[in-house]
Amino acid sequence: MKVDQKGHTVTIKDTQGDFNSFLEKVTQQFKTFEKQNIIIDLSADTELSEKDVKLFLPLSKQQKKAKKSFVIVVSDLDFNAISDKLIVVPSLLEAHDIIEMEEIERDLGF
Repeated sequence: MKVDQKGHTVTIKDTQGDFNSFLEKVTQQFKTFEKQNIIIDLSADTELSEKDVKLFLPLSKQQKKAKKSFVIVVSDLDFNAISDKLIVVPSLLEAHDIIEMEEIERDLGF
């Protein structure tokens, strides 16, 4: 697991290729990152299913309650099959753009 912090955003990348242990580590260490916007980078994992991505829903809900963004980057997935409660994008650039837009929305009080 690789953690990269830029400003108010933390990017967490799976370096092991073992999705279940990565999810477990992120869940265990979630309190460390909860005051920042989070990007979960799963772009290197080509074997992911919609079911795997949905396992991040509880963490996403926690972030929304804390008024922070939670974006998942997955390169090869049917994005229409993902729940509207999760924000899933195909690239890191789009993830940063989404966070920027959500920050503006929060500043404006939406």
